[in-house]
Amino acid sequence: MGERVVSREAERHLRLLVMRADWLDQAFVHWPYRPADVQALLPARLTVDTYDDTAWVTLTPFVMAEVRAAGLASPAPAVGRFLETNLRTYVRGPDGCRALWFLTIEVSCAAMLAARAVGLPYHSGSLTLRRDDGVCFYSGMRRGGGASYRLTVRRGEPLPAPSERDVWLTTRWHAFTRRAGLIWDTPVEHEPWNLHTGTVEGLAQSLTTAVGLPAPSREPLVHVSPAVRQARIGASRPRYRAGY
Repeated sequence: MGERVVSREAERHLRLLVMRADWLDQAFVHWPYRPADVQALLPARLTVDTYDDTAWVTLTPFVMAEVRAAGLASPAPAVGRFLETNLRTYVRGPDGCRALWFLTIEVSCAAMLAARAVGLPYHSGSLTLRRDDGVCFYSGMRRGGGASYRLTVRRGEPLPAPSERDVWLTTRWHAFTRRAGLIWDTPVEHEPWNLHTGTVEGLAQSLTTAVGLPAPSREPLVHVSPAVRQARIGASRPRYRAGY
């Protein structure tokens, strides 16, 4: 099984930044999967990370706010605030580095599609968020049809002392992407997650099957984070050859 501990605090202070942003009204809906099902979707050099011999896939919708390029004092008008939803899993590199691997990213801001150039799997879509007394109603439809989701999550009690599994499921300080035969590493730095419990009150989605996974067969675990301020995204750099 290997070492399971993931640091709740950022690994290091990033000096070379690409972007800053606030992450608001974020939900984490985590499903357990057989490791082999997830491994089949990864580049050869990456290994699915597991907790208690189980792989996990997470659906996470949220608001990107105060989005600005590094060095700018105010948000960029074209991308200052928008909705994003990603479907992600957890991986290790050949040297043991833990990272996120994005299976798909749905986004309401067309300008973000430029990030496909670094291997991020962005798809343009119509995304909505409505809030009502501690409940968030998320929905998304990929432009042109196809993958979609509708999710209702009620925020519960705060978790002042998150468990090891809570941290493992929500926290990574690197994201890997594949481009030009290489695995690229994008570091991130932010305050520890302000985590709450959460309850799914409604869910219909086709993102998991759209990326090649079986439909989830068990009820999800849920976390909610009202806000993380001033997340810092570093510059991507090549880290490994991708392999086949």
